[in-house]
Amino acid sequence: MAIQVDTRDCAALSDADLDEMASMGGAFDIGNVSKAKEDWVLSTCARIDGVLHGIMFATLERIGGTPCVLLGLISVKRTTKRDQVLKGLMGEAYHRALMAFPDEDVVVGTRFITPDGLEAFKSLTELIPRPAHRAVGEERAWGRRLAKRFGVDSTYDEQTFVAKSNGQSGFLDHESLKPEKINPDVAAQFATVNVKKGGVLVVHGWTMAEDLVKLGAR
Repeated sequence: MAIQVDTRDCAALSDADLDEMASMGGAFDIGNVSKAKEDWVLSTCARIDGVLHGIMFATLERIGGTPCVLLGLISVKRTTKRDQVLKGLMGEAYHRALMAFPDEDVVVGTRFITPDGLEAFKSLTELIPRPAHRAVGEERAWGRRLAKRFGVDSTYDEQTFVAKSNGQSGFLDHESLKPEKINPDVAAQFATVNVKKGGVLVVHGWTMAEDLVKLGAR
């Protein structure tokens, strides 16, 4: 079964569209998706046989001149097809980035509450934070920039890349099919993320221009 991915401007979403997204299941209700419509520019839906299996709200913009893909909210339905759906959503994000920023290296960033979602970033390089790596000044600066862009800078700790509370207006909502294969060192990065208080981990990585050509190809 092929996955059909469609992207529209958020301004074009109807109340029926938002209701369908909220009814898909996952972490986000009608309030979350309605806010995402207001906060972000692009809305992507992934369907299998006409049934909604994944949603993504995102924006392509430059921060300090650097091309960025900002993933505001992503949710993937808990089915056996969820890995393919996540890949389809990320492929669409990369394609949009390739169209907007040809021949440029691009930063990709979002928020996470569990290590499962980091499967979405497996094609990126220089993930920050990552195990056994001490982030340097510019890497921490990117964390601060993204925290501000996501509206979580008031509770953000640049040493841990964690926003301690009120950070879950959007994040990457995905449950791994193989949680036993999650790297314990990666999981340890979430030790200080207090999900009950709205905590999130802000993560970013890079896709080099030559890699984006492949990742964004259709």
